[in-house]
This record gives sequence, C-alpha cells and structure tokens, in this order.
Amino acid sequence: NVSLINNCVCVCVCVLCVPGYVKTGSLCLAQNQDRFISLKRLALNASCIGSAVRISHCNIIKPKEVAKLHPLVNIHDLVGALHLPADAVVSPPDVNHALAVAAAGQGVQILERTTVQQVLVEKGQVMSVQTDRGSIECEYFVNCAGQWAYELGQASEMKVSVPLHGCEHFYLLTKPLPEALPPNTPVVMDMDGRIYARQWQGGLLSGGFEKNPKPIFTEGRNQLEIQNMQEDWDHFEPILSALLRRMPNLESAEILQLVNCPESFTPDMRCLMGEIPGVSGYYVLAGMNSSGLAFAGGAGKYLAEWMTYGYPTANVWPLDIKRFGNLQSSRTFLRHRVMEVMPLLYELKVPRWDFQTGRQLRTSPLYDRLDTQGARWMEKHGFERPKYFVPPGKDLLSLDQSKTFYKPDWFDIVGAEVKCCKEAVCVIDMSSFTKFELTSTGDQALELLQHLCANDLDVPVGHIVHTGMLNQKGGYENDCSVVRISKNSFFIISPTDQQVHCWSWIKKHMPNDPHLHLEDVSWKYTALNLIGPRAMDVLAELSYVSMTPEHFPSMFCKEMSVGYANGIRVMSMTHTGEPGFMLYIPIEYALHVYNEVMSVGQKYGIRNAGYYALRSLRIEKFFAFWGQDLDAFTTPLECGREFRVKFDKDTDFIGREALLQQRHDGVFRRFVMLVLDDHDTELDLWPWWGEPIYCNGLLSGTTTSSAYSYTLERHVCLGFVSPPPGPEGLPTPITPDFINRGDYEVDIAGQRYPAKAKLYPFSSLFTQQKRRKEDIELSNLQGK
Repeated sequence: NVSLINNCVCVCVCVLCVPGYVKTGSLCLAQNQDRFISLKRLALNASCIGSAVRISHCNIIKPKEVAKLHPLVNIHDLVGALHLPADAVVSPPDVNHALAVAAAGQGVQILERTTVQQVLVEKGQVMSVQTDRGSIECEYFVNCAGQWAYELGQASEMKVSVPLHGCEHFYLLTKPLPEALPPNTPVVMDMDGRIYARQWQGGLLSGGFEKNPKPIFTEGRNQLEIQNMQEDWDHFEPILSALLRRMPNLESAEILQLVNCPESFTPDMRCLMGEIPGVSGYYVLAGMNSSGLAFAGGAGKYLAEWMTYGYPTANVWPLDIKRFGNLQSSRTFLRHRVMEVMPLLYELKVPRWDFQTGRQLRTSPLYDRLDTQGARWMEKHGFERPKYFVPPGKDLLSLDQSKTFYKPDWFDIVGAEVKCCKEAVCVIDMSSFTKFELTSTGDQALELLQHLCANDLDVPVGHIVHTGMLNQKGGYENDCSVVRISKNSFFIISPTDQQVHCWSWIKKHMPNDPHLHLEDVSWKYTALNLIGPRAMDVLAELSYVSMTPEHFPSMFCKEMSVGYANGIRVMSMTHTGEPGFMLYIPIEYALHVYNEVMSVGQKYGIRNAGYYALRSLRIEKFFAFWGQDLDAFTTPLECGREFRVKFDKDTDFIGREALLQQRHDGVFRRFVMLVLDDHDTELDLWPWWGEPIYCNGLLSGTTTSSAYSYTLERHVCLGFVSPPPGPEGLPTPITPDFINRGDYEVDIAGQRYPAKAKLYPFSSLFTQQKRRKEDIELSNLQGK
C-alpha cells in the first residue's frame, strides 16, 4: 500500500510476501532465576498487549523442551526459556528491494548516491531539501538516516537535535555445518551469555552485545558508507567463548567471516520518532538500537499516521523524540552513554534501575548538601533527583548494588521517610519539575490557557488549578498545576520529562502575538516540598505568618518571605495528598531557605525524604501521574477527573467535543486502585508495573504503577480495567457495579494474587470510617 501525504510518500509492504521470510520461532534462554522471572513478566506483558493487538503466543518452557527445539543448544545450566513460536526472520536486502519496487511502481523517485546538504525552513515550516543534485520542494521531511541522523540534523539550516551515537557491532558467519541446520531452526537469544544466534545458509550467524563496546565517529563527520569495518578478533573473543559454551558442537565449524558494521544507539535504548519541536513538517525516525528490521513495520505505520492525522493510533510517548532536549545531544554525553546502553540491551534490568553514565548533568543548588546527607540519586530528563536518604551507619555500597524483583533493601529506609511525612515533617527537593511563566499585556494569556486547559483558569489571583491539557481525542498531552500569579500572569508546573513536549504543545497553539510571552523558568526556581502535619509550624516560625488552613487555604499561593529571603512562592499543596506546602524559591536563595527550614524543623522531627516516599504516598492516595498512568489516550472521564473539566462553562477548549461524546456514549475503561490480599511482602515477588489484571477470571487490564503502602501495610496497584466485549464484540460501557462486584486478581510473574478494587482511595475510606465512628461516639456522649 502506498499513501501519498502531500509531497511525502509512505510505502508499506507485507513481509509475508517477501522472499526470505521464514517462520522460525525464537528462544530466550534463562541461566538463573532472576532472568527466568524477567522472561515470565515479559510473557505476561505480551499477553496484555495481545488483548488489543494480534501478536504471537508466548510459552514458558523447561530446558528439556529447549533441547527438542534446537539441536545445538547446551541446556545443562538453564532454568527455563521463553518460546515465541510465530517469530520469523526475513532477508533485509529482499525487504528493501520489495519496498523500493512497490514505491517506484507508484511513481516514487529514488535517488541513490545523493547527498542531502540541508533542510530549508521558513517561519518554522519545512520548505525544501538542498541536495548535490539541486533543490527538492517538500512540506514534509523525514530524517531516517540511521547512523547518519545526528550529522544530518546538525547540517540543517535550523539545527535539529537527534541524540544517537554509533558503535561497532560484530557478528560471525560460518560455512554450512556438516549437518546443515534446517531453515526453520529457532533463533536463540542467550542474554546472560550476551549472544544471539540463528540459522544462515545452512550454517550459523551469531553476534552479541559485549560489556565493552567501541564507540565510533566520535570526532568529526561520519563519512563511512554502507560497508564493513576492520575485524577485531580480540574484541570478539568473549562473545565467541559464550557461543561455544552454549553450542559446544560449533568447535568444528568453519568460519566464513567476522563482520564488523556500525550501529547507532540512543541514550535510553528506545528509538526516536516524531515531529521535531519548533519545526513543522520535520520528522525523525532513527535510533533503532540494532533492531531496525524488527521495528520498521510498526514504526513506519505510526509515523505515517502521525504525519497524516497529526497523531498515531497508539501511545508512543516512550519513543517520542521530544522526551529528549538539546542537553542530551553533546558528543561526550552520547559517547559515554552508548557505551553503557549497548551492553544493557542484554543486561538483566530489574525494577528501578538507573543509568550510571551521563550523570550530574542537571542538578539542584542543594545537590552537594543532600549528597553529604546520604542521598541516593535517580535521573529524570538529565536531572538528578533523590530516591531516598541512607541513614548514618548503613552500607551505602550494598544499597547501590541491590537489584531484585523481591523486597528491596531500601524498604525500611523509605518506610521511615513515609512515617515522618505522616507524623512530623519531611523535605523533598523537587526542583526538577518543569516550570513555565505565561504572561500578556491583556487577556491573551488567560484566553490561551482557557483554550488549552480542560479546567477553568478564570480564577481569583493566588488560586491553584490542577488541569489537563488535552488533545482533540480528549487524551492528556500534559497534566499540570497552574497558578494565577496576577491578572495576566500564570505559573505552570508540569512533570520533569514534559519540558520539551509541553513547551512544544503550548507554542504550537500560541497565536503570533507580541503581547503574549512564554518563558521556561525551570532553572530560576528551586522547589522544596514540605510534607507533614508540622510543616505549617516550620513555615510559621520562618515567616511570622499563620499557616493554618483558616489563614492559608488549600490550593492557594502566596508570595512571602521565608527566613531572610523574600519573593518565595509558597503553595498549599504537596502532590501527595498529605498536608504541607510547596516552596518555589529563587535559585540564589535556595541554600539559605533550605538551611533555615532544616534548622527550625529540628524541634519538629524534620528529615530529608526522596521520590520513593513520594511515590508510595501518591499511589496510596490514588493520584495518577502523567507518563505513568496518564497518556495521550487517557481522558479525564476514564481516570475519575470529570470534576476537573469545565463542562458547565461555555468555553471551547481542545478536546471538549470528544469528552462530550464520551460522556454520552459511556466510558469503556476505568482507572482503579487495587490492594493486594494474601501477598507476603517478605517472600513473594513484588508488583512493579505492567502486571495483568483479571476480573472474574478474564483478562481485563494492566497495572500502570504500584508501590507498597506503609499506611495500609499492603501493596497498592493502580491501573485500567475494561469489561468484556458485548455479544457482537463491541466494547461495553463500564459501570461502578462492575468495579465493585468483580473478583479481581493481579498476576505477578505467573502467580495470581486476589485484590480489592475501588474507585476511591482506601486510606480515605478508612479515615471516613474512623471519623464516622468518632462522630457516633461523640453524639452518644453529647446525648448522655
């Protein structure tokens, strides 16, 4: 099929019709229990995807079954494997040829050996491409130059950031074996051995992802054409040794060639796709991390949809190039990061692992102070954020190296931080949040936000509004808090990784008005979150102002002095549902305010806390976070936020029509909170995210985030569930009765645990029951 989009042609061809397509199946081997658990989780995750998309069936099999499927595999040290019977291999040259023939048959011109010199942009719109054969006018340009995508982006008239870097990649080809392998022999991936192998012309093709990769093209322009580089047998030796351990009968195989070819990798092991911010019509599809042929069909489909309709038909935010900024595009950063990324493709990735390279790129002014107090760090969009704080006397090294699918070593540390948030006061440095200021001379700023935001922003000065910025389908492009600083000035607080995406979304819809100004002020403010019942006492002492709810109501912002510093934006919210305040501090005052808060707070039991405590608190309060629970396909009606939509106002905001239609037709899936029963926190595998949810024995959804609730002393999972389809296979509207009366289970690596599902926080329920009991006791006492 060929679809013509103005002057851009997208071609799709069914690979089943391509010569070289062979259905082989594949085997992912596990040498230890952790890897086996990882494969079980992968298989269950695939089954959840399969409920919406037709994919191949997955089987968890025993080592003896591996031996039956592949005659060369040594199974003596295996504990199991994942078998995908419907996997296949194709011939890349044949696929390329088929695509080219199909395109040419529809009038597409293919110019080989043509140098792209630059992409010409006028007023933020792609206009033409300059080549060594002349200029080609176009409305759309796709940078899918693979290992050359970085250079092509930099060579454009308007420089485009495409963060990827090349590494050498090795694979071995053998001559046909004495007993030639049949074409349908399964592909083998031994991730613990860092190797893969498949049948190739009666012999074997085998490569791997070594621990010490070799970056290339680190200086100057990449001039290499499609050709092989020099062999390096010393570098390939560990992979060859692992191959011979897995397939000892290959000792006598005759080697044909060791291939060394360049391959590009991205900073987070996921490919890059989507429209470049600030340049309409400039798209990128690159950085496939050595899986280009496997990803090509789906990636091409979604990019074609993106260009045709303005959005793809699936949530591709994890792949959106706007998840990165220019800060992740320095050559040094990319060189160091890809040296870590390439080995990680086959590394065992347990929950909440962190990159070790490219760190300390963006830090708060408090970084050194918090680091000396035992902060352990995680990274988000290049920004260092504290996970938790190791108390004096704990073994820092063992905690840093603790990797498990079970109860982690930081369990008690985070529990103590949560307890302090509940009973005293904690400080969390949340400076990484994205912060914008939108100002105007008249009502332009308000009018823009009323059009962009689902909630009503026409509120008195000082009020804080939680709102979503929706797309035409009613899904969340951004979930943010907006403060009306003055009549024509607004302070917008968004998630950390929304810095580029949110900026791009607002600018895309901003009128060209010199009286309307948007500024990224993320670097201007340090943000401290004071959580706990004693937070008001700490701030009252430092500001000499009453901080009680009567004088400082919830969801309100005041600019005030804290200690010697003035101009502090103090907000009565915490992002967790607990009492407390957010302090947005001009960066030059950050250290002073932090010191004062910690000094005064000593008498109230103050301590530092990190994002793991924040996560536990927000999940037990049933707070959904963008990028984890909310995405471009989730509407406010599906996650219980209809009260944050201004249906009662005659304001035409983006997504209004879609939400009105959904309210009329009914909601077909619902965000729920599940508390696990019969789950032993000490001995059982933990839920992390992506676990299947079953209702009355039928697969009904997946978890999107989870955490241990130290208040409920149980695991809490958040996720979406849907009722089974109707008689004709059509979606069925979901009802509270379906939620409340269903028998729910959460599947963790093959073990199902019963769970209670609710549409409101369990902690709120317990609080209401306690208050009701106290009210009854009080009324009885008054009656007597």
